[in-house]
Amino acid sequence: MREYEIYPAYRDFFEYHGDTENLRIRKLNRMGLPLKLLIIDDDKHVLANLCYFLNDKNYDVTSTSDVLEGLKLFENDQQGFDLLITDIVMPKMSGISLISIIKKKFPGTPVIAITGWGEYPGAFAAESQADKVLSKPFELSELDKAINELISSKKQNVQD
Repeated sequence: MREYEIYPAYRDFFEYHGDTENLRIRKLNRMGLPLKLLIIDDDKHVLANLCYFLNDKNYDVTSTSDVLEGLKLFENDQQGFDLLITDIVMPKMSGISLISIIKKKFPGTPVIAITGWGEYPGAFAAESQADKVLSKPFELSELDKAINELISSKKQNVQD
């Protein structure tokens, strides 16, 4: 297994958990409850950057580099996650399989798939019912916009 270093600026935001080397961030609640996001990506540098950015946007972020651990976290979380962000190509299980499982068990959960593989990432994600696909590298503002659109759409559906 390859070792990664957390940049000093990010060190305070991360806590390693056991052999799975999961990274978790828990932003303290300010006025009300922040949106809960689960991020799964086997590239720890991508994971760290996404977590740092989204934590700074006041989301309650949980992350892992292990797709099976991510599935377990999603299924066992008491309050539930508001949105899933997952890589498509990962060891142990593909993001496509993960998204299919999540969409069957938790059909109202918005999912953003991210990938650095292939010319047509939308084709990968369409098969799995991802709500949005972003090709790596992408602008963090593009991710933030996608999250806001999907959460707004989810809220609108709940109100209808």
